[in-house]
Order: sequence, then structure tokens, then C-alpha cells
Amino acid sequence: MTVREFAAQYGYRIVTEESASLDRPITGVYSCDLLSWAMAKVSAGDVWTTVHTNLNVVAVASLTGAACVVIPENIEIEEPTVTRANREDVPLLSAGHGAADIAVRAYQAVHGDVWPV
Repeated sequence: MTVREFAAQYGYRIVTEESASLDRPITGVYSCDLLSWAMAKVSAGDVWTTVHTNLNVVAVASLTGAACVVIPENIEIEEPTVTRANREDVPLLSAGHGAADIAVRAYQAVHGDVWPV
């Protein structure tokens, strides 16, 4: 599933401009609000969920190769962050769901309804 398909399936708003990055495949899921920890743990292709909306989120997503960043609970995303995300080609999504709900949906998008034992 691509970032664009994921956003459409769950009704998440794509905050950034139209770009080819919306067609990136999603291959994993990570949820973390500690940016230094996320920088070490987010894998390329991950849907990364965080409540942070500052410029550093774009830097971490770009460095790790995250497929996209999803900001939960309709938290307002700072305009400089959106501008930087557009420049760095990092898709930002806004979701009404909480981080745990987003993580479950992203996991299901990647793996189906099968949960690990």
C-alpha cells in the first residue's frame, strides 16, 4: 500500500503538496515522540506517528527514509514544518485518530489482519 492509498483508506488529510513521494510503499510502522529515539529506530518505508510538529520531525523523517509522518488527533502542524516537508519531499498526514489507532491501521495496511505471536 502506498502513502496515498493509506491516507485515502482511513480518511487522513494529506497536508503536504502533491508529489511522487505519496506513491512510496509503506513497509512498516513506528510510533514514538522522542525524536532522538525515533531517529535511531524509524526504518525506511515506515509510517511514523508523532505528536511533534516542529521542523525536527521533517529532519528525522528525511534522515530515516520514513514513508510518511502522521500527526494524530488533528494536532495543528506548524506552517514552517509544512514548508520544509514540501521542500524535503516528506509527506505529512493529519489524522483524527490517536497514535495507537494509527499504528494499528498502518500495521494492518502492511501485514493484513495477521498479528505476530
